[in-house]
Amino acid sequence: MQHSLPPLSALRAFEATARLGSVTAAANELSVTHGAVSRQLKSLDEHFGVALFTKVGRGLVLTHHGERLQSGVGEAFAKLRDSCTLLKHEVEEAPFTLACPGSLLARWLIPRLDRLNQALPELKLQVVVSDSEQPGTPSDASATLAFTEPPWPADMVVIPLMPEQICAVVSPSLAAQTEPANPVSLFANKLLYTASRPQAWPQWAAAKRLEQSKLETALQQGQGFAHLYYLIEAAVAGLGIAIAPKLLVEDDVNSGRLVAPWGSIETPARLCLLLPKHANVRRSEPLAEWFKQALKG
Repeated sequence: MQHSLPPLSALRAFEATARLGSVTAAANELSVTHGAVSRQLKSLDEHFGVALFTKVGRGLVLTHHGERLQSGVGEAFAKLRDSCTLLKHEVEEAPFTLACPGSLLARWLIPRLDRLNQALPELKLQVVVSDSEQPGTPSDASATLAFTEPPWPADMVVIPLMPEQICAVVSPSLAAQTEPANPVSLFANKLLYTASRPQAWPQWAAAKRLEQSKLETALQQGQGFAHLYYLIEAAVAGLGIAIAPKLLVEDDVNSGRLVAPWGSIETPARLCLLLPKHANVRRSEPLAEWFKQALKG
């Protein structure tokens, strides 16, 4: 016949009191009141139908029954503490795996990866390429860095880092054939896009108050690419005008490989750090803060 166990909180109060020899000391260790520990001990007396402690002077001494209970409870809590400490150590010492779309990895993260590792050496960061340009697919990674739009994935903790801005970029030679002051002029060229972001050109055209019909005609003459990395390289090669996140083309614009004569617009998307629901959020907080600071500069 199996008997029900007393509440774990009561056993915890008993173990601490037996080990420390004082209700006050047990209450301090457990961060509860003296009265709370006393009530837990009383509930154990009632559960077993015997007294587990007896007063000797101002202190408490285990009774014979209390010693029987303490021998098992003390060992059990010691093993529990050891198991928790070991697990916490393993989790904290394990490498932090960051998944990132290939385009974002190659064009923004890799140039800053050395600085990141120097700033957060305890993270033991390992970077892997995401299977998709869009987050939300099952992953064993500790976190994912990606652009995504609300609503956020229900099975993830989402830490927004910055709003996304997109811009139309073109090679300097092709830009010379357009009119920077007139966004409509880009429709005379091939428009380049990615299959993962079909909404990018319509969003940009709507913000610039351009006719969607002209945009659709230009897109039909353009070319799509599987990844943003290829899209941007096609623009550098002068194959047409690409639409891309400003973050991923800033270095090319600053170096003169590309120009963005028509400016940028903000989209509903955000660059986010996405964590599994069960993740240790505290371990990710320094990484999120580093990203926020790096994105400012």
